[in-house]
Amino acid sequence: MKTGLIHIYYGTGKGKTTAAIGLAIRCAGHDGSVLFTQFLKTTPTGELAILSQIHQITIMRSTGSSKFTSQLTPQERKQKQLQQQALWQRIQEKCHQLKPNLLILDEILIACHIQMIDEESIITFLKNKPTQTEVVLTGRTPCPHIHPYADYISEIKKQKHPFDRGIPARWGIEK
Repeated sequence: MKTGLIHIYYGTGKGKTTAAIGLAIRCAGHDGSVLFTQFLKTTPTGELAILSQIHQITIMRSTGSSKFTSQLTPQERKQKQLQQQALWQRIQEKCHQLKPNLLILDEILIACHIQMIDEESIITFLKNKPTQTEVVLTGRTPCPHIHPYADYISEIKKQKHPFDRGIPARWGIEK
């Protein structure tokens, strides 16, 4: 039986989720099963529209407010935290049930950094994941205590981005 490895894609640059989606498509293209999950993101995107049409890919993601966490009231933040923790619990259960070839945990690192998801629970999951499941964790900010469990760590740095000039996310490119 093959052992699934652990990838971390983090940093300020564009492309962390895109890289994870590329890996998901590659896996599904070889008839592998994929559990694609997203923390904190709630808005519909072009990539989700396509991924949802691929029968080898199961999608689980956040619901609720699309506000940035910095815009939330204390009560909204607590509600968001409870939603993210419940999602994390469901993802772990689904992963142990499905035993997918690939598990994408998109934005889990930022959810951990802003204390929506407990870092120790992520480490415990990585230690006890289904043996064959490859896991990808993405997010802007790294969680250094998770790094020792990773087999791949890729930092994606921003050199330049249109958002810095006031250009919002564009349909078909960033959303």
